[in-house]
Amino acid sequence: MDKTFLAFIAVGIGFLYFVTSFVGDIQEEDEKYRNKGYEKEHKYDAYAGVDSVGRDVLNLLGADANTQVAAWNESKLKKEFLTLFPDFDEMKKFARERINGDALKAKLQAQILSVEDQFFSGTMTADQAKQALSSLK
Repeated sequence: MDKTFLAFIAVGIGFLYFVTSFVGDIQEEDEKYRNKGYEKEHKYDAYAGVDSVGRDVLNLLGADANTQVAAWNESKLKKEFLTLFPDFDEMKKFARERINGDALKAKLQAQILSVEDQFFSGTMTADQAKQALSSLK
């Protein structure tokens, strides 16, 4: 291949990155330029917070149960929570300390107990347990 063609491709990729980054910044700063994709992606950002120790938390106080579950399923805390498997005590502690929302906290604690019982009784494999923990309804 010709070096000028490769340089042209590199400049094109750089320009594309600049434009997409610039548009993303505009959408973040100005509400009238936000599209449906941006709104959907950042729908639950208002519930994310940081506690006094600097850990990410979900502040879902005052939100209905469906909103709490939907915010949990979209949050990055869910991924962090799933990395704690199979330490069920740490998972319970995580739910107690990092989630502020009674409906979600109760559902999550009940699901952890159910999966823990099934996992240690041998009726559920590790993959099934992870799947059950990741699908809160």
